[in-house]
Amino acid sequence: MKLSGILHDKKSEILSLWIERTLDSYSSSGFFKKSRDHIANPTGANIKDGLTGVLDLLLARAAIEEYAPALDQVIRIRAVQDFSPSRAVVIFPELKWVIRQVLGQDILETGADELAALDCEIDRITLAAFDIYTECREQLYRIRIHELKSGRAVLTDSPCSSRMLRQDRGVPENIN
Repeated sequence: MKLSGILHDKKSEILSLWIERTLDSYSSSGFFKKSRDHIANPTGANIKDGLTGVLDLLLARAAIEEYAPALDQVIRIRAVQDFSPSRAVVIFPELKWVIRQVLGQDILETGADELAALDCEIDRITLAAFDIYTECREQLYRIRIHELKSGRAVLTDSPCSSRMLRQDRGVPENIN
């Protein structure tokens, strides 16, 4: 049997394990895994939807440009969180491991060329995800610089002005 047929047959298992491993990278992974509500759990819902989209595109042998919306849905979330760049995108090369775990002995039925081509495509997806991550981080820094230049950072990053005045005058904290 060809690799593409095996992947289609095992798609739900691959997706389930991939989503589980991705959500395990969060400290609140239990909540992200249990809550199916898009309003209460936008992070978990967007990651599930984005990874589903990426796997669907991979199985459909889509052009790399077509991955952008699904990758953006996942990476935009990870770019604003406390992940290093490598931890933000590691979920994509990890798909190789997930596929090998799920396919098990079935992978021996596939040709080495098919597996190498799949690995190459996953590597391209990873690089596209890293590009999106970089763009998101640059956008965050541009916004931050704009806030600093406009003076809005003083409003959002400074302590309360009345508290600062009390401290300057030597007034104890517990007095109103």
